Amino acid sequence: MDENTTDLILRVIERAPQWVRHELEAKDPSARRRAEETLAAMIADALANGAPTQPSD
Repeated sequence: MDENTTDLILRVIERAPQWVRHELEAKDPSARRRAEETLAAMIADALANGAPTQPSD
């Protein structure tokens, strides 16, 4: 992975909503899976279209 891709993914993770961060730590597998799928979709979108510069909550 090149540096630009790594930076893009890090920016997506930085702007992940609080509920995603919280549910990634959940003991409930369905909650954790929902957060993982959301984060994966955010990363895929950023790779395809570029990440916005402003964080969202």
